[in-house]
Amino acid sequence: MALSLQADDERRNRFSADVEGGAVFTARNDVRIPGESGTPFSMRDLTGSGPAGYVRGHLSFDFNPRHQVRLTLAPLETSGVGVLPTPVSFVGTTFAPGVPTRGEYQFNTWRLGYRWTFFENDRWQLGLGGTAAIRDASVRLVQGATSAVDSNVGFVPLAHLYAQYRLGLKTRLVFDFEGLAAPQGRALDAALKVVYQFSPRWSGSLGYRMLEGGVDNDSTYNSTWFHFAGASLRFEF
Repeated sequence: MALSLQADDERRNRFSADVEGGAVFTARNDVRIPGESGTPFSMRDLTGSGPAGYVRGHLSFDFNPRHQVRLTLAPLETSGVGVLPTPVSFVGTTFAPGVPTRGEYQFNTWRLGYRWTFFENDRWQLGLGGTAAIRDASVRLVQGATSAVDSNVGFVPLAHLYAQYRLGLKTRLVFDFEGLAAPQGRALDAALKVVYQFSPRWSGSLGYRMLEGGVDNDSTYNSTWFHFAGASLRFEF
């Protein structure tokens, strides 16, 4: 039995690449910049609730059967035109109500993570780890010739949890979470997927993803909640 498990580990593909895409819906996107003196407004009133398109990618390397590093490219951008119900002071610029106003919201993250699989049997695979993320965020308002933008690039540490349950020979249920909450803010990215193995190298999935987060300090207030309906295709090599 031990020899069989060792042989399976040696045959396991060490690299994998997958692309996920689909529709993203905005449930909440409340903004106040500066956090102390700006006017609160809903970016969702300008961009709409969606759907908008999204895409993200992963590149993983299993340097042994229980240890994995993963690079994630997760861009997110929404935009649209609406009207503000009241005058809004944003980044020191005043925007009038009832006038067509374009809102642009960006929250891109580039992540490098590590996962340790601490338990595995015929049905279950459980792992935990950590992720270093670079956040590239911006909020822009445009009203005729008047525009203002607030941009921020920063480092965010995240915890990583992973669970897989095998439903059958070719089908499994996967839960994938990266996130952390602290007094300075929070970022929670969780996905639940049904994965089907087409061949030893190819698999695909359908699932739901949630991205929820926020920051509340003197310079920025932003509270967001996005829902994703997506499909992915994965190649192992």
